Amino acid sequence: MAVVGGSAAGFFAAYLLAREGVPVRVFEQSERLDAAARTLIVTRRMNDLLGSVGEPCIVNEVRRFELFTDGRAAMVDLAQPDLVIERAKLIRSLAERAQKAGAKVHLGRSFRNLTPLPEKISLELQHTGKNTSEEFAAQTVVASDGALSAVAQAAGWPRPSTVPLVQAIVPLPKDMSPDTVRVWFVPDDTPYFYWLIPESAQRGALGIIGESGSEARKYLEAFLVKRKLDPITFQGARIPVYKRWVPVQKKFGNARVFLAGDAAAQVKVSTVGGIVTGLRGAAGVAKAILNPGSEHELRRLRRELDTHLLIRRALHDFQQDDYSRLVDSLNPMTKRSLSRFSRDEALKVLWRVCISQPRLILMGLRGLLTGRRFDQRNS
Repeated sequence: MAVVGGSAAGFFAAYLLAREGVPVRVFEQSERLDAAARTLIVTRRMNDLLGSVGEPCIVNEVRRFELFTDGRAAMVDLAQPDLVIERAKLIRSLAERAQKAGAKVHLGRSFRNLTPLPEKISLELQHTGKNTSEEFAAQTVVASDGALSAVAQAAGWPRPSTVPLVQAIVPLPKDMSPDTVRVWFVPDDTPYFYWLIPESAQRGALGIIGESGSEARKYLEAFLVKRKLDPITFQGARIPVYKRWVPVQKKFGNARVFLAGDAAAQVKVSTVGGIVTGLRGAAGVAKAILNPGSEHELRRLRRELDTHLLIRRALHDFQQDDYSRLVDSLNPMTKRSLSRFSRDEALKVLWRVCISQPRLILMGLRGLLTGRRFDQRNS
């Protein structure tokens, strides 16, 4: 069994397989486990999936969201706090747990190609920074090497669309509580939103999802000036755009290749968050490998991602007036629904919110009927 890519999804899949006695080797192109630092926010569903494995990466807890648009504001308290995590710490923790379970990790191995063998797949791997290479034969390969997965492309999957994430680590404003996230809807800058996530009482991550990298950086820098915040450092990434379910298994000769995490675009496109959904994808792949034909978890994940896609299509062409009406529509019952159910329970959130505020159904339908930019941009 070969796992290509030392991502969170890759190491989680390796851990789940190794603890069941499957011989697993993880191949990662970096020579050290020093993933780029990135401050992220996730729901407590991460703890449900990882248990104590995820604890070392948690740097803060968030208990409310403040939403801003065009002079309006709304606050949503959370029944269960969200978790602010450091991505690099999460990957190191998962790597350690995978190795304790028996997985062998090989660093400094860059994937080059797949070749079908009579009963297996041969992976060509180049030693990073050297002119030497090696081959490894496996019956099953899990591609977890990110949004631009070279393994997925070699196995015949199409390359997904991506969007840029850019964020700056900044001093936390004096009027902001470290248990509160701020979100600004500014559709002239981005069809998504700005966020400020507190990673401690002293600093936070102010970021934006854009549609082009240069524009996202330009808008973020202008927003920093507007908020009178001085950046300490910048972080960035390309995030895959989920536009339809990607089958995660493919025959390659007489062997199999699976996709997990960003390689399968397993990202909540409403918020462009992929840690929890990527871990769920890894768990689904592990179950499908251990019990061929077992796809219950993958079917549930597909429904979740499709619901987020529906929400994104409804919101993507919203203008400032639309967001103002949206914020004004957050009555007490709607806020209770948003408080009780997390972003990783999209179907429950959508159903409860529509019951509590029918006006939002009409707004969403109008967005679906008139909005075309999301599908055009990501076709």
